[in-house]
Amino acid sequence: MGDIDLIFKIAGVGILVAAAHWVLKSSGKEDYAFITTVGGVAVVLVWVIQQLGTLFDQVKSVFKLF
Repeated sequence: MGDIDLIFKIAGVGILVAAAHWVLKSSGKEDYAFITTVGGVAVVLVWVIQQLGTLFDQVKSVFKLF
């Protein structure tokens, strides 16, 4: 996965979550809106953590650590 692909995926999830949050909140379902937002943040956080793992592996290989 390219770097720009990750940025577009995060932006897409942000737009979808924001739209879903707005629709749910305007229909009186604040609890579901909150759960949707937390779910979107969790998905993005998993993607970022995976990328950080890749970064740390690359840093270790560059500096020949371990």
